[in-house]
Amino acid sequence: MTTQKTITDTLRIAVAQLNPTVGDVAGNLAKAREARADAARHGADLLLLTELFISGYPPEDLVLKPAFLRACRKAVDQLASDTADGGPGVIIGFPRQDETGRYNSIAVLDAGTVTAIRDKVDLPNYGEFDEKRVFDPGAMPGPVNFRGVRLGIPICEDIWGDLGVCETLAESGAEILLSPNGSPYYRDKIDIRHQIVIKQVIETGLPLLYANQMGGQDELVFDGASFAVNADRLLAFQMSQFEEAVSISEWKREAGGWVCQKGLMSRLPEKEEADYRACMIGLRDYVNKNGFKNVVLGLSGGIDSAICAALAVDALGEERLRTVMLPYRYTSKDSFKDAEDCAKALGCHYDVVAIEEPVQGFLEALSETFEGTEPGITEENLQSRTRGVILMALSNKFGSMVVTTGNKSEMSVGYATLYGDMNGGFNPIKDLYKMQVYALSRWRNTTVPPGALGPSGVVIPQNIIDKAPSAELRPNQTDQDSLPPYPVLDDILECLVEKEMSTEEIVARGHDEPTVHRIEHLLYIAEYKRRQSAPGVKITRKNFGRDRRYPITNRFRDR
Repeated sequence: MTTQKTITDTLRIAVAQLNPTVGDVAGNLAKAREARADAARHGADLLLLTELFISGYPPEDLVLKPAFLRACRKAVDQLASDTADGGPGVIIGFPRQDETGRYNSIAVLDAGTVTAIRDKVDLPNYGEFDEKRVFDPGAMPGPVNFRGVRLGIPICEDIWGDLGVCETLAESGAEILLSPNGSPYYRDKIDIRHQIVIKQVIETGLPLLYANQMGGQDELVFDGASFAVNADRLLAFQMSQFEEAVSISEWKREAGGWVCQKGLMSRLPEKEEADYRACMIGLRDYVNKNGFKNVVLGLSGGIDSAICAALAVDALGEERLRTVMLPYRYTSKDSFKDAEDCAKALGCHYDVVAIEEPVQGFLEALSETFEGTEPGITEENLQSRTRGVILMALSNKFGSMVVTTGNKSEMSVGYATLYGDMNGGFNPIKDLYKMQVYALSRWRNTTVPPGALGPSGVVIPQNIIDKAPSAELRPNQTDQDSLPPYPVLDDILECLVEKEMSTEEIVARGHDEPTVHRIEHLLYIAEYKRRQSAPGVKITRKNFGRDRRYPITNRFRDR
């Protein structure tokens, strides 16, 4: 075993914001080893990995399996043995169980062994988090001695909550706070993280290094953007957002304590770019981590399918997307042209499969049963369900995952057909309201985001953006026939969903009272559809699914 040199006046901490896969313990261990080798090449003393890295985050009920916990601990011990080479020590998150309970923990690895373990104290149980279901709260921690430096290691919620974990660490002698996080993206989340860290810096007088996971896991996208704030409350180190990286932070011991030297200061994307990249990474990782070779989607000539096609090409490459136009008698010439133009601009595969014959087959099969009734929404839904059947057939035949294309406005009010346009494995725009879809489409036509595999230039034809949206299930149909204008609808929905405002408060914002009550009613009665919808990327503070769990059977109306 190699004796490690005691740190005196300088400390080099490598921060690894990487993309682990839940359950891939061997793969995550390999990533940690690769990151440690990278850190060693740059002369780092310590490698800081993120929360529950060895298991992937969030592991949810996987941690209830003893075999899974044993595999995680074995991997941590294997990584610990690597540190006998005299290279960087490691801080790594893992789930563990002992005779007292089951914990969200970190291990400090150095000199060939596990030198310390600390457990998460404050378990989040709100929004997308449900840790009290599977973990026990740890004891209030003390600092860890790493080569002569006393490190406080609050785990994620330990810096977000009000249990005083950071203050306890400061009072018991911590010199630097290192916080491994699994903090998922939503709009403006970086500003909130910075505020949380500055609050802890003010209360403890200690600098804080915040390391965050990167990559997609089901509905969640972790955006990295790790950073450090010194005791003077100033940002000293900022890593990139939406990119895997291992970066070195330089620390010096000065008269007033440890100071992170001014280092990497990456540019952080603005609102539209951040939302688009989150959707792109969420789709990419869902497809790749679940082993799909390619994807297929129905390209209708409308805005939602067009932006989903752009996201798929950017995430996966043009060769991995098959688009299909599924026309019926109500499909306009504009839609034909717009769909074809979009596919050409993206360079992806494009097919046309007419649905007239199968729809007529269904209608003929039902003619006797439907005799004496008037055509209506049932016949419209048959068109959508026929398209869904064809897309699922292509999925089955070629092993392609169907990309679902409904936006949050439609999903809110139930303007989607079960077993029709709702068919699919993943929806990259599920948490984007209609007006946000338009904003991101305009943005993508002027910019190619970092990491995108798609072409530059206009990839969503301007006519798709300009024309009135329509499901084209009957002659001359537009969405606004039965819904308020989307700017109005989206504001009402944001008030109801994200802000949980009363209908009285929403009317006071200037909205028509009957319209507000109608939209509230549509929102509630569509819950059964949302329960059966594909997962999709979380972009807002409150997405459907993890964040908002309303009963299906629900007679409450805010009158």
